[in-house]
Amino acid sequence: MIRYTLNCADGHGFESWFQSAEAFDRLHAAGHVACAVCGSEKVTKTLMAPSVRPARKAAKPEAPSLSTPANKMEEAVTRMRREIEANSDYVGLNFAAEARAMHEGETPERSIYGEAKIEEAKSLIEDGIPVAPLPFLPARKTN
Repeated sequence: MIRYTLNCADGHGFESWFQSAEAFDRLHAAGHVACAVCGSEKVTKTLMAPSVRPARKAAKPEAPSLSTPANKMEEAVTRMRREIEANSDYVGLNFAAEARAMHEGETPERSIYGEAKIEEAKSLIEDGIPVAPLPFLPARKTN
């Protein structure tokens, strides 16, 4: 297996694994390699260093921080998450019931977020209750 760092014509950077260099060349020539962000098939390999294992006695490199966003997209999701958590009530697994009760006027309207089964979310949408999936897990579901 070989990992390539790739760029599309719009400047999006991403990585992908291939069985071999020849496999990448075949897939690229057939138009099966596309940008993970915008879908562009105008993709090129970027200059990259080979992955070489250090000697066993070598000091361990400092691990990257997983608490800081790695790119602009992660920064935007982090900002959105903070905004939602600061200005909304987490209702957990009661999301569908709370959303329906607010829509029907049984409880006061407020911003909420939580979890719902796919069937519950479809039912809310079919009944004209506006809901949207969030691109992150609730803080209680993360490590």
